[in-house]
Amino acid sequence: MQALPKSQLLRFVEQAYHLARRAVARYSSKFSKRRYTLHQHIVLLCLKVRKNTTYRTLLDELIEMPRIRRAIELEELPSPSTLCKAFNRLDMAVWRVLLNLSVTLLPTNGVVGIDASGFDRSHASKHYTKRAKLTIQQLKVTLLVDTKVNAIIDLHVTTTRKHDSKIAPSLLKRNSSEVAILLGDKGYDDQKIRALAHEEDVRAVIKHREFSPLHKAWNARLDSELYGQRSQNETVNSRLKRKYGAFVRSRYWWKQFRELALGCLTHNLDQTL
Repeated sequence: MQALPKSQLLRFVEQAYHLARRAVARYSSKFSKRRYTLHQHIVLLCLKVRKNTTYRTLLDELIEMPRIRRAIELEELPSPSTLCKAFNRLDMAVWRVLLNLSVTLLPTNGVVGIDASGFDRSHASKHYTKRAKLTIQQLKVTLLVDTKVNAIIDLHVTTTRKHDSKIAPSLLKRNSSEVAILLGDKGYDDQKIRALAHEEDVRAVIKHREFSPLHKAWNARLDSELYGQRSQNETVNSRLKRKYGAFVRSRYWWKQFRELALGCLTHNLDQTL
């Protein structure tokens, strides 16, 4: 009998499972109940984001997905609370490692744009925001995006109105080996960023704020075709919100940060299909 072709969903699950096995151990500790592996948890969490659904609905749909379950060696479905607890236990560092590994699956070219966007915190009440001393109702999410394949190389998330020029240096330092050319709008016009880019052997293509005729002249000489690739950041931001939701579901900031990192990982895995 001829084998059935693999669906995009199955290929997504296999790719996520492969990545999870490269990133983390099979179990979280030697005291684990060993009923489910960390690899299975990671895949199911990615699948939940890709389908933009709830834990309960995802597990209900998995009852009718035997090929998906076989691909991750899942003999018994976990409860929604088990998946929720798994998400709480997995540190941001794990999602960063997975995100870094996902970039290696794509043919990036080092032309990287940087841009920020806002994600709503749908469950953050005014009382909670005030009590937790959160200054805004949106999360500011800054992405480094490879413009060739729209891969998200890294992200920075903040609950404050931190200026773009203060965020860019840490992202650039952390990912200098992945960046050959950095594209940025006027929000990133800061001499410290340009100097850091020069130190890291990165070409900075950043528009100047036009305070003088000299700044206008510099902008006029900017490689417009290269700079135009920065629009891919907006494409990726739009896609994240359209496919996976324009808001975060978690109530606590640390879970919101992880949720966004998981969304970026899911986006990269989708790009490999």
